[in-house]
Amino acid sequence: MISFCTSFLILFAAIAPLGATADEVAAAVNPAHVARIKDITTIEGIRDNQLIGYGLVVGLAGTGDKQQTFFSVQTLANMLQRMGVNVKNNLTTIQVRNIAAVFVTADLPPFSRPGMKIDVTVSSIGDAKSLSGGTLLLTPLSAANGQIYAVAQGPMIIGGYSAGGGGNSKVVNHPTVGRIPEGALVERDGAVDLTRFKDLSLLLRDPDFDAARDVAAAINKELGHDAARPVDSRRIEIANVQSIGGDIPALMARIGDLTIHTKPPAKVVVNEKTGTIVMGGAVTISACSVLQGNLAIQVTTEFQVSQPAPFSKTGQTEVVPQTNVQAQESAAQVVHLKEGATVDELVRGLQTIGASSRDIVAILQAIKAAGALNADLEVL
Repeated sequence: MISFCTSFLILFAAIAPLGATADEVAAAVNPAHVARIKDITTIEGIRDNQLIGYGLVVGLAGTGDKQQTFFSVQTLANMLQRMGVNVKNNLTTIQVRNIAAVFVTADLPPFSRPGMKIDVTVSSIGDAKSLSGGTLLLTPLSAANGQIYAVAQGPMIIGGYSAGGGGNSKVVNHPTVGRIPEGALVERDGAVDLTRFKDLSLLLRDPDFDAARDVAAAINKELGHDAARPVDSRRIEIANVQSIGGDIPALMARIGDLTIHTKPPAKVVVNEKTGTIVMGGAVTISACSVLQGNLAIQVTTEFQVSQPAPFSKTGQTEVVPQTNVQAQESAAQVVHLKEGATVDELVRGLQTIGASSRDIVAILQAIKAAGALNADLEVL
């Protein structure tokens, strides 16, 4: 810990000049970034829409749904029925291993027009082993209102594979999920009519009162009068767009490249499943002490054979389990943190005492519960 603190102080001296004030030190540790308005805001009412559909993938090399996945066979029978082939009476005897029932999802971007192509994701919902080599048949994609906005069809790209069978098999990534670039064709106009917008509202991607104030100030400076005002930490309202002397596309082209100085939010994101920790540069920790120790309990069972004495007429051979319980507890390790310490300093200190990534995740949650973590903690 002594060598670590020394290296930290050297780095701190390199970024903060000697005799700097508290505000200058904070600015050196957490410098502001220049961002364009169109990169940090969106227009209220203009957004993506999610689409979903149910379809069938064909052409699989024996890796499709098995017979117990009855809905894929029913889907195939319905398709054949529409094409003049009647197999309704033979559903129980049909064994097709080259098809798989799937859900197809896509995002319909704003201002979509008929004829545009969008990407789709195809996911198996049965017990198919792999969708590799399959082709998605014509699948309508509907929005939440039940209306069809696009249709998808085509061969898929799979980011993994499955080989072998029975007890000997190898699976890489997820072979039951595929993607079709530009695999869906938009059939319904989903564009928003901007001419009916009298007022324009910009929404910050990350809520921040300072950023909302600066965005409104930058817009007013560009337009020459007080047209924009911050409503809250996320919304900036521009009233009476028509009186500004242009429509919304012209206005956004005019103000979209305006820049403001922003600071990243203080946030720590942890993934307990993988032990991954991602932290922002503005995260600090109040003065606290962390004690960490490990208690390991191991229970092992050995099966021993008990046999009767030689030439004995009584008794029989039996398997007797022998259970051993071992408990081992290591001494608690201590990490002391001063006021204003960073999460990076905490993580480095915990690594020096041998804490694993999962231990660090649990310790971060405990520090947040104790009120010493000056940031938002998001657990995935």
